[in-house]
Order: sequence, then structure tokens, then C-alpha cells
Amino acid sequence: MSDTQEAFRFAKPYELPHWPFQTPPELLNPDAPVARHPIVIVGAGLSGLTLACDLAQRGIKSVLLDEDDTVGVRGASSRGICYAQKSLEIFARLGIYERIVAKGITWSLGRTFSGDEEVYSFNLQTESCSEQPPFINLQQFYVEWFLVERILELGMTDLRWKSRVGKVEPLADGSGVCVEVQTPAGSYMIEAEHLVDATGAHSPIREQLGVACHVSRSTDRWCISDVRFTKPLPVERWTWVDAPFNEGRAVWQHLMGDGVWRMDYQMREDCDPEEISRPEVAGARLREQLGPDVEFEFVWIGPYGYRDHLLERFREGRVLFIGDAAHVVSPFGARGGNSGIQDAANLAWKLALVVEGRAADALLDSYEAERRPTAAQNLQVTSRSARFLAPRSEMEHMLREAVVALAPRHAFARAMVNTGRMSAPNPYPPAPLLPDGAVSVQNLPLLLDGEATSIARLLQGSTHCLGLLVSPTATQAEAFGREVATRMPIRVLAISGEGPLPTLAQDDVLLHQLGDPPNGSLVLLRPDAYRCACLTDATPAKLTTLMRQALALRPAAGCDG
Repeated sequence: MSDTQEAFRFAKPYELPHWPFQTPPELLNPDAPVARHPIVIVGAGLSGLTLACDLAQRGIKSVLLDEDDTVGVRGASSRGICYAQKSLEIFARLGIYERIVAKGITWSLGRTFSGDEEVYSFNLQTESCSEQPPFINLQQFYVEWFLVERILELGMTDLRWKSRVGKVEPLADGSGVCVEVQTPAGSYMIEAEHLVDATGAHSPIREQLGVACHVSRSTDRWCISDVRFTKPLPVERWTWVDAPFNEGRAVWQHLMGDGVWRMDYQMREDCDPEEISRPEVAGARLREQLGPDVEFEFVWIGPYGYRDHLLERFREGRVLFIGDAAHVVSPFGARGGNSGIQDAANLAWKLALVVEGRAADALLDSYEAERRPTAAQNLQVTSRSARFLAPRSEMEHMLREAVVALAPRHAFARAMVNTGRMSAPNPYPPAPLLPDGAVSVQNLPLLLDGEATSIARLLQGSTHCLGLLVSPTATQAEAFGREVATRMPIRVLAISGEGPLPTLAQDDVLLHQLGDPPNGSLVLLRPDAYRCACLTDATPAKLTTLMRQALALRPAAGCDG
């Protein structure tokens, strides 16, 4: 077979699932009053599906609208491929992690090269004590597919395909949003008490509401080749700062599901997107990297350029923005899709408590207070990575050359080699409901009364916090079991100690994750597995005051102390 013929060889296209359009009740009974729904989500991508699934897991109904009838994008391009530990822990709680780990590629080791020399490597597993690995690589459409099937299993979500949102208008009394929905069977109107925009970077809802997004476009150009090789490569993340086989520009190399490799090649700023995506051109790049005899088939080829934006506000009245509708960053370090997934996990439990009437509307304000600083930090980190890989000045070039030259011999320089700081759960800064901020706790394997469990399993089901009481006396444990557990959205467990509470085995790793609290104290874990407070000499009255503040709980929720 000639080189030209081999360059054109493509794998059989993916067959993505399609779900049928079903005529909504509003069109079956057009004379009925406009239907009002507590939660309407627009966009069945990663963040919208995660939010709907998280709500359903908590027993909360929602309507999810999407203009398509499938997942991913036409052509099944790889798009997002790296799912970080925090996202995997969320998926474990939602019930799809086992499918992801079975289909995806688990990795923790990354290597960075300059020319032919390895200048830096890392192993993310060294700092992990979670049940989930640091990262799994999997094509985004698979994760979306698993989420849809889980949503259908849970049965709480009215998932409406082929439903394009037209006009969006806040109600005059401020109690919700009126939404026009366009379908193959006609258009109709619904009202949403809370509308969540998960429509992505080009959100039509954001545009209608006049929300400025301050778009910045990079001149950095890349080309993706999704490739299946006859001879496998090492299952590691390899990155070249200045690959000799790519005219001294950057290259990334990842393995995904189905034995497909994603190869990212940095291109000239003035390149022709159509030209660099031609199979014979992409094939020549692969042979330049891996040798003239490398055997492969293409799965997908496509160019891309970066853009970023960050909304000033993630909430406009009754409209909340998540995922790419709220923020877009360069793809370095897998901080895009993972951030959207974690937006959804932050918002879901807050919406659940508010629509159930257990928490005040102020709890929804905390979504922006926590997630916007996270997005701003991710934007800063990815912008620095972009400048390192594509220097814009002679000084930046000199700095990168110096760092790369020193990295093989000096630890301080290795820490400066920036090919994308990998996604990690951001701590939340102090805010009105979080005086001390909050820190994510890993999904530790634990023993509860001798039975295996984990943080994620303890947080499954209804919306509740975890109160972890450290080595309580029998009197203290009895007081919490009698006065708190039955009246508040919290499950109180003892860590060792005496008394009637369900008891976790003493675990030094757990105590370290909780901040090494003293005996008799109680650590509060929110429903999203963030440690938000520690009460020393804990009492039910102190916990009542704390939870009222941290969750904006209403007195009617039975939290009167």
C-alpha cells in the first residue's frame, strides 16, 4: 500500500445513539395554561447532563431541552477527553463511574520533552488517596451517552430532544423566566422558576439577555488527529514543548477509549485550517513523528483555535450560567469540561434545597461566589500555559529556553515547565456563606460499622451534608443522634469514639483530609464533598447555627436548634 493510500485510510465512523422526539404535553393540550416548572435546563452537553443527573439523584425533577437528538457532535470528534479525579468522584456518586472506568484509559504519569530530551515528568498518583484515579481519558460523547442513560434510569428528568430555545424573557414580577421552545411539531411556551443555561460558548440565551462575555481569541492554531495505531504507544501523557518533528512547535499525545490516540499538533499562526486538516498532510506529520513505516488509521481530523471568556456574573435574576456558557478557557490541563462538570455539582444541591423550600434564595448566590473565582483562576493558569507554549515576545522566548535548559538538572526549573497544569478541585475563597472558605475532600474508602463505604456513597441519595464527629464521648454522640439527625439535612457520623452514632473506623488519612481536627470537634462536609467548617467542642446548637449560615437554611426546615 502506498503512503498516499495509507494516509487516506479512515476507521468506520462511530454510530452515536439517537433518542426520539416526543410531542410535549404543552402541544398536546394547547389550550391549557402555560406550564410552570421549578427547573429548566437548556443544553444536553457535559454540564447540562451532569446537572440534570445530579438533581435526579436527589429526587428533584427538571426539564432538559436540547436542539439535537444525540450526544457529542456530528463526526464524533474527540473534543474533551481528560476527566479529572474530582469529576470522576462526582460520576461515582451519580452512578456512571463504573462505565467510564471500564471504557476509558486510566493514567497518572506524564512526560514532557524538549527536542529529544525528557525535561520533566510527574506521577499524579503519588498524592492521591481517592477511590478514583487522578485521570481517565475517554471521548466526551461516551460520558454524555452514559449520563443520558443514567438520567433515563432515574426517571426524574423530562428530557426533550429536538427542542430549540427561541425567545427567553424574564417575568415582570421576577418570579421566573418565560421560554419559547421550537420543535418539529410546533412551538410552545413554558415558564421556569429557575432557568439554567448550559448551551455552551455561543449561548443564544446569554446574547438575548445582553450579558457581556468579553471574548478573547488566540492566534495559536492547532490540528487534532484522532488515530488508531497497529502498534500501541506507551499509556502515558507525552508533551513536547518544541518537537523536532513538528518544526519546533508543541505536540501532545494521549490515549483514549477504543485504542484511539489523540495527537495535538501546534501549527503556524498563519496556517490554512483546511490545508493542515487534509489526510495526506496529517499523515505526513504522523510519519515525521513515528517513522515512515508506522501503520495507522484515522478516526477524525480537525483544526481548532483557542478562545476564552468569563462572565462578570454567573447569575442574572432567575437565570444561572454553567459550563462554557459561563466561562471558556484554553484546553491546557483539562480545565474546561471538568470545570463545567464541577459547576453542575456545585449548583445541583443548592437548587435542590431551594426548590424544596429548605433553603433561602441566597444559597444560589453562593454558586457565583464560589465558581466564578474558580473560573478566573483556571483562565489565569491556562493563559500562562498558552504563553509558555506560544511565546509572544523575545523575552518570553528567552525565558522558556532558559527554563527548558535548566529543567533536566534543577528541580526549581522543572516546576516552571508549563505544558498545562492539570485540573484539580479549586478551594473556594471566603464568601458570605463561607467565612473560612472550603476545600474539596477526596473520595476516600472507609469502613462504617465494619462495612465498606466511601465519601461519595455516604453523600448519595437525598440532599444532605455529612457531620463527622471526631472521637465523641457517649453523651456527645447521644445528643447529636437525638437532636440533629432527624431534623436537619445532615447525616452525623462518629469517627471512632463512644455512643449510639454510626461509626467510621479511625483513619489517619481521613483525619488529615479533614484538617486534623481535635477530639470532640465536628467537621461539616457539604453535599458536594467540600469541607466548609470545623466546630470545636461541638454541640447540636452550634451545628444548627453553622448550618443556617453555610446553607442559608430556612427556620421552617426544622433547624430551630
